[in-house]
Amino acid sequence: MQKTFVHGVGGVLSADIAVPDHERELDFYSTILTTGDTPLWRDDLTNNLGTPVIGLGVRTPEYNTLPLQWMPHFQVADVAASAACAIEMGGKELWHSKSDDGQSQWAVLADQVGAAFGVIPVVPSESGSTGHNERLGCISWLSLTVPDAMSSRDFYRHVIGWNAKSVETEDGEGHFARFEMQRDNQIAAAEICQYRSEHQGIPSVWLIHIPVDDLVESLRRVSEGGGEVIKEYAQAKYAVVRDPVGVYLALRAG
Repeated sequence: MQKTFVHGVGGVLSADIAVPDHERELDFYSTILTTGDTPLWRDDLTNNLGTPVIGLGVRTPEYNTLPLQWMPHFQVADVAASAACAIEMGGKELWHSKSDDGQSQWAVLADQVGAAFGVIPVVPSESGSTGHNERLGCISWLSLTVPDAMSSRDFYRHVIGWNAKSVETEDGEGHFARFEMQRDNQIAAAEICQYRSEHQGIPSVWLIHIPVDDLVESLRRVSEGGGEVIKEYAQAKYAVVRDPVGVYLALRAG
């Protein structure tokens, strides 16, 4: 079972980015996400129930150390321990917010290949987020394509607390490594895939997959709005796109 939004270790809560040319970016995302007869997103980038899911912030000087990537936020058992583990396994700590008494609140990390992500404490299910698993207009999937999928698999198993399920996958180049990253109850939150020739032009960053009501129209608006459609996967009904400032994400038929 694939469910990105679940409460508990390994569950995904949201994704954020701080961008230059913020007004243009806000207009771009508001335009490409609100397609179809029953749009899943609103102009303010909250979902159709009015719940904030993605955060598009202004790139002020304090955020200049963060890469231009959509950064998913993963729930972990211990933020400080996850940050220390990431560093030990060849990653980096980009930001670490602590309370006045030194307790870790959240952190932004990067893995061995530079893919950025946030780690936050587990969010209680009774916090008013009821319906995360069923709602429309949310991040529907996360994918990461890397030169060494097994190394990345091990990194995230230790840093996030995921289990990994190997998925038999083959293309014209033969078999290759692909892993569903799961919580302990067999719910898959993301996938890590070995880089192949079909992934040419797609960087090793976490791609947030955002559902839209009319994929064809959304892709037309991507090009019209100054972005670029990098790769379409017609059979899987999604496409990887790049926004006007060079940020990558995936749009998926909702």
